[in-house]
Amino acid sequence: MQQAQTLPLWCLRLDDVTATGQSQRTLPPIQEVGANVLQPRTVSPEQAKIWVKVSQNHVFYSFNAEVQTCCTFLLCSSPRLSSLCRLQRIHSHMMSSRAEPEVLLEKVGCAGVITLNRPKFLNALTLNMTRQIYPQLKKWEDDQEAAIVIIRGAGGKAFCAGGDIRAVTEAGKAGDALSEDFFREEYILNNAIGAYKKPYIALIDGITMGGGVGLSVHGRFRVATEKTLFAMPETAIGLFPDVGGGYFLPRLQGKLGLFLALTGFRLKGRDVQRVGVATHFVESKHIPDLEKELVDLKSPSAEDVSNVLQSYQNQSSLDSEKPFVLEKHLSDINRLFSSSSVEGIVQNLKADDSSFAKKQAETLSKMSPTSMKITFRQLQAGATLSLSEVLVMEYRLSQACMRGCDFYEGVRAVLIDKDQSPKWNPPTLEEVSHQMVEQSFSSLGHKDLTF
Repeated sequence: MQQAQTLPLWCLRLDDVTATGQSQRTLPPIQEVGANVLQPRTVSPEQAKIWVKVSQNHVFYSFNAEVQTCCTFLLCSSPRLSSLCRLQRIHSHMMSSRAEPEVLLEKVGCAGVITLNRPKFLNALTLNMTRQIYPQLKKWEDDQEAAIVIIRGAGGKAFCAGGDIRAVTEAGKAGDALSEDFFREEYILNNAIGAYKKPYIALIDGITMGGGVGLSVHGRFRVATEKTLFAMPETAIGLFPDVGGGYFLPRLQGKLGLFLALTGFRLKGRDVQRVGVATHFVESKHIPDLEKELVDLKSPSAEDVSNVLQSYQNQSSLDSEKPFVLEKHLSDINRLFSSSSVEGIVQNLKADDSSFAKKQAETLSKMSPTSMKITFRQLQAGATLSLSEVLVMEYRLSQACMRGCDFYEGVRAVLIDKDQSPKWNPPTLEEVSHQMVEQSFSSLGHKDLTF
């Protein structure tokens, strides 16, 4: 057996790298410049991976001595190298030849099967994943041997916890095209799912939020399990419930959609079906058998798929006796969230003596005022629009958020620093003017989303 060798880690300074990312010279191995920062690993050349560590204006990477190759992409805040300084995109590029595929696309029996394959990141959706899924969906739509499509998440914990928000944040700060491309191509995929001609079955067995909702809720069949955790938490990070949230949320019963959109309230398990986000509920332990039965169908129709899903739902009695978590609050939600403005809703909540109302008022006090007003207007408009029209509207909103400041501050406070103390600007609902909201809905001209 060949003995593993150490592949030394080397350090490059920004001053030693040209704008094209080519090294002019290298410094001594990292063992001599600060081994406490990042220790080299002893691995075989075949197993060698690129390891990136950013420390102010240094970039550390691995050097494969056997094949004399190395990667010298740079990451940091240097303005003159801003085109190279995007952590997520560079790291993704450097790892692409070594890591597991982000999405698996397979033909199994009568089904095209999509597996979101980033379990360490709760299967968060990247632009690369979207660019693989969309063309394959279109191919399967014209493939006579692919009668149905199944989409699922790897890892057993999440279907898809959302979009790759950190990458979008970095891109937005730098004015990088990713902040446009990510939303545009994600929404085009959402629309394709909503208009898909063949039975589309989303197995939302785990965390399903944001971008994960967009990959599932517009499809014909959505199967929840006791592990499903649904939410649209965007107002907490200075965004809005996108991916077609403006279409499906106002179509939920009463004011429930508006309540979920503004508060980010989480629904679990069977409750996800009870509100209509899922079409069926099947216990998680039955999902493998359900998948097998679906892929073994012979030229199935939508009715055949529905019958199979219904049969598995009939076998799933777990939590069936538990009442809907919001059952006793539905009338309060309809009453308290019936107003012509977000300010009116907040006033209703503060004037109510119930503990439920007080809790919702406290929740809304933490959300981005701008996001809440945009969301309120979004759902108002979306109630009478088609899915494609809603997505055009939401693309305009996404770019307004990229131009603003609350999205970056929200991501910082919730996902990066995790201090949970965002400093919103403007800080109050009253300071978010009608004009500011309406500008977010303005046409982008030739940059508007088209299908």
